[in-house]
Formats: sequence, structure tokens, C-alpha cells
Amino acid sequence: MAFDYKKEYKEFYLPKDKPSFVTVPPMNYLAVRGKGDPNAASGEYKDAIGLLYGIAFTIKMSKKGSRQIEGYFDYVVPPLEGFWWQEGVTGVDYTHKENFEWISLIRLPDFVRKADFDWAIQEATSKRKTDFSKVEFLTYDEGLCVQCMHIGPYDNEPATVELMHQFMSEQGYALDITDLRYHHEIYLSDARKTAPDKLKTVIRHPIKKV
Repeated sequence: MAFDYKKEYKEFYLPKDKPSFVTVPPMNYLAVRGKGDPNAASGEYKDAIGLLYGIAFTIKMSKKGSRQIEGYFDYVVPPLEGFWWQEGVTGVDYTHKENFEWISLIRLPDFVRKADFDWAIQEATSKRKTDFSKVEFLTYDEGLCVQCMHIGPYDNEPATVELMHQFMSEQGYALDITDLRYHHEIYLSDARKTAPDKLKTVIRHPIKKV
């Protein structure tokens, strides 16, 4: 049976719909950076998702090709994630999505090294005749955070964020969003196939002790 990160690491991917604390260790990701409204039909965001999945599945399906990655095991590609911010805004202003800056992410299995990533970029570029140079190998140490499962439309996230911030304040913590620590979302639902009121999104914010 393929290893499923969502099931094996429930503390990171399946929190309850009430705020809780979590300490996230360093992880490696495929990452693409961009700007603009993620809903724009011809925007950077949709292109970024295609690039991420192109490399993610090149690595996953390497078992059927010429490159045998050391330590490889069969796995389910982890869910799409995103870091979001806007210049001059603490948190997220959902009324001005055109001002979003973001890093779209897919977690890499621990056995994937930089050399394996470099091979995947070359392999996908050659086979798909597509430029994958925007995809990065990113190591991110998220640390101490408050998180919560948000159920419903993305535009309703501020209510869940308010609960998270109230919870952290009551426990003696403060928000620690900086140039290197971000508003973080993990998408557990396919928005193309799921009703808006049933969408499941993990929301995570970095915090520090007051």
C-alpha cells in the first residue's frame, strides 16, 4: 500500500476544526513563486500548479524509468499547499486578491535529494517539452504554529483565523508572521470537484511566546 502522508502525519494534515498548536519540523518541498489573484483564468497561479504536479509525478513515477532513487518507496503525492502574503499587510486581505504574493508547494518525500530533483527537472523538460525552470527545491523550517481545519469557502477563512488568533492570545502567544514566516494553507479538497461549503483547508500561522 502506498505511503500516505496525510494519514501517517495527521498532526500536520488532519487537525480538528478547533485551533491547536503544532511544531512543524524542517521539510523539503517543490515550490513555485508568483503574484496575483489565484482565481484569474490566465494568471500565474494555474500555471504554477501545473509545473508543480509535472515534477511531483515525474519523481513519483521514476520507479518505472531508468533512474532508481535511493531509498524510494511508493507514496501518495502529498496535497497542494501555499504560503500567502501581501506587501504592507499583516495576515491576508481577502478583498484584494490581485495583490497576493505566494509560494505554491508540494511536499517531497524525505528520500528525494537535490540531485534527484535536478534530474526530475531535466526529465520533465525533455519529455513534456515544457520549461520547468521556475520550480525550486525548497527547505522550510516552519517551527511553532497555531493551526485549524477550515471547512467551507476560502473567502470565509477570516472567521477561522480569528478563532486561531483568539486561542493563541489566550494561551500567551502572539502572531509571528514575518518576511520568512507565512500565512500557510494546505488544500485537502479539489476545488473543481467539491462544493464550496465542503472544502477542507488547513490554515496555519506562525507564533511566538509573548
